[in-house]
Amino acid sequence: MATQDERVPMTTRGYQSLMDELKRLKSVERPRNVREIEEARGHGDLSENAEFHAAKERQSLLDIQIREIEDRLARAQVIDISTLSGDRVKNGKISISSPVARALIGKSEGDEVQVQTPTGVRSFEILSVEYID
Repeated sequence: MATQDERVPMTTRGYQSLMDELKRLKSVERPRNVREIEEARGHGDLSENAEFHAAKERQSLLDIQIREIEDRLARAQVIDISTLSGDRVKNGKISISSPVARALIGKSEGDEVQVQTPTGVRSFEILSVEYID
């Protein structure tokens, strides 16, 4: 996970999508998992109960997913794309998780960018800049 203070840029649609996924996980998947655990407990000896262990593993994965989404939402920097000009790649307006994205920040249409990638230095030319919701 990212550092506590690192903002997560996203569109309004991206934010709403995360909110919908969080709601689904909490109101549908988690209750279903609780029922699966209770049902598996009813099958007897828990030490050799594969259904119980699978349901508990699923519970752990659900909890991780929920925490990650809650973290991203808490650090969300919602960007209103209608206020952007569309002529420049702006700091804080695109994902900065990749070396290519970091190299594009502040560049304009027509600019050439050299990026150090795991396979060596790559050259990119910005053909156009679009804000996609």
